[in-house]
Amino acid sequence: MSEPAVSARDLTLGYNSKVVFAKSSFTIPEAQLTAVIGPNGSGKSTLLNAIAGLLEPLSGSLTVAARANGGQRIAYVLQTNRVNEVLPITVREVVTMGRYAGARRYRRLIQADHQAVAAAMDRTGIADLENRHLHDLSVGQSQRVFVAQGLAQDHDVLLLDEPLTGLDLPTASAIDAVIHNERAHGCTVVITTHDLSEARVADHVLLVAGHVVAAGPPDDVLTTDHLVDAYGSSLVHGTSGRLFVDDAAHHRSEIPH
Repeated sequence: MSEPAVSARDLTLGYNSKVVFAKSSFTIPEAQLTAVIGPNGSGKSTLLNAIAGLLEPLSGSLTVAARANGGQRIAYVLQTNRVNEVLPITVREVVTMGRYAGARRYRRLIQADHQAVAAAMDRTGIADLENRHLHDLSVGQSQRVFVAQGLAQDHDVLLLDEPLTGLDLPTASAIDAVIHNERAHGCTVVITTHDLSEARVADHVLLVAGHVVAAGPPDDVLTTDHLVDAYGSSLVHGTSGRLFVDDAAHHRSEIPH
């Protein structure tokens, strides 16, 4: 069996000594799609920041194969990307920024870089927008651009923080297809989500609530008992063979019971 893409032992995360993600041990499998799901404020984004190397553990260990030996083969698509609205930057220029990640930032682009940018735009369906200014795009179009920027990077791990939140159905479907297809390229994908149906179709799930409540295949993790532990009994309901979670911070989610 291959080594896990991410391995944590007694991991504690926080900011300025304030614990946000309490002592937890877990692994994230290589070349699979892992969904990190939990209530608002449960530490999902904090965990992604740590995997990306943007946040050092308060205690415990976090081993990320893509960052071994000084490497940084990780692409990270944030939930919110703020761009100066008066900055005249085009879609192609934003996607091309992905090729300057890590050690590439001080060199000239070569043909392989331009090919990677073109491929990323094709996969996300934005090739026809390449000369448009970013501030002229819709929310859905902008999200496709930033996903394309992540795809353009040389990466073994793709991290996406709630990539489908607030998108129209065609855009969400297009990005979802790209996310699932990354596994065919040998990439490990980790997404945060509040949507139980989205987590249900992942290969692996981390259910978090300030710590890891459960980890493993969706059928083993997304059970009534585990969801009650994460969300509280008042938010988890079972009706007519269906299981519902009413998370006040998000829309209602549903999975088969």
